[in-house]
Amino acid sequence: MTSNAHLQGRQASVIPTRAKAFSQTQVNSTRVKALSFLVGRDLRPSLDEYQAITRDLNAGDPLMDDYVVWMFGHDPKRGKQMFDMALHEGIAAVTDAPEALVALFGTVEQDPVWLDRDMLECAVAFIHSTGNNSQLVLRDLALMGGYLLSGFNQALVMTGALTKGSSKRMAETYKWWIDCTDPQGLLPQRAGYRSTIHVRLIHALVRRHLATKAEWDQSHWGLPISQTDMAATNLAFGVLYLTGLRALGIWPTAYEARAVLHFWKYTGWLMGVDECWLVDEERQGWVLMYHTMLTQSQPDWTSKELGRALADEPLSRPPVKDQGLVTYYLTLARQHFDYQKHLSTSCYFLNRTQMQSLGLPAKVWPWYPLLRTPWNLAETSIRRSLPILKLRQRAGRQEQLDILAAYGIDGQYISPDQSHPAHM
Repeated sequence: MTSNAHLQGRQASVIPTRAKAFSQTQVNSTRVKALSFLVGRDLRPSLDEYQAITRDLNAGDPLMDDYVVWMFGHDPKRGKQMFDMALHEGIAAVTDAPEALVALFGTVEQDPVWLDRDMLECAVAFIHSTGNNSQLVLRDLALMGGYLLSGFNQALVMTGALTKGSSKRMAETYKWWIDCTDPQGLLPQRAGYRSTIHVRLIHALVRRHLATKAEWDQSHWGLPISQTDMAATNLAFGVLYLTGLRALGIWPTAYEARAVLHFWKYTGWLMGVDECWLVDEERQGWVLMYHTMLTQSQPDWTSKELGRALADEPLSRPPVKDQGLVTYYLTLARQHFDYQKHLSTSCYFLNRTQMQSLGLPAKVWPWYPLLRTPWNLAETSIRRSLPILKLRQRAGRQEQLDILAAYGIDGQYISPDQSHPAHM
């Protein structure tokens, strides 16, 4: 049985060798100076900041890790049944719940004191209005760019990501995102809440599994799915997402931007990210993201394998059942169009060297985002000046659900007016 101390990891004093040495983080290059000017503070971490970000390469998720330890120390099947009951009906419905399960759900079922559900509603409305631009940013910038950081990739590869199939992985991730961004989707017992807590359990199971494998070199990689890596992933959904949207011509208001960050702050909290790594402001987020990048390894073979698999994903989507010949050829044409569209978008966000490191063609013309950005700029201006926001939200959400349908998963549009009252 894996011990709590090994899973929680903050006791570990050895810095994983994948992280840069502190002296290397203090180089004040022209690039660092320019980014520091844009952010409004010196990006180079202080010693305390460096120690915190490298320390948490060995830190897990104590609440969920403790419950997984309890599960495998007693009855894993019964433990999973109790977890599922608490997830769907609440911890009060679980008879003789162990302390670890009560601690976990007693925490997540109560709103943190800083949570503002009005801001969550604003974030969801804005996200809906972005339509399929959200997928372009999250898929072709955040996810594809994330594969450049080989420290992230090791857990994916060792848990079968290369054999599972990129289309299935994308479908699962996108369905989770759709669940989370439904109106009131993050209320206890709702789909987004359930999906997020379930992913949190999977992360703990992966930590337990990989930490006991000889192939996992903790002295180099740190703990699988560590706090530092979870924080970086969460920042991609918030800070990087907003930046990518602006690059595509969609400019949120100051309040909308804060609302999106608040939404992912709460989602990260549900996912088990420590509050010290959750941000309220974009500048704060960019500083933290830069610091997390100092703990990442350079691209390697996993970057190429995962990058090519993601690029080829549109071509591997499951065929439509019982389709006629015309539908078959239309679907085939759409898949090839999507392949070129996403490749051109990645080229728009990533430079030539990064594309080559991902095993992708370096000489790609970013035609799709260059065509899409002027349209987005015009549409955003119109949306700001005319009372058509709800119409754009509905149309944008339908675009997002149509993407889900391309993976063979049906989705239903839910407007704020149809959703349940906010949890009190």
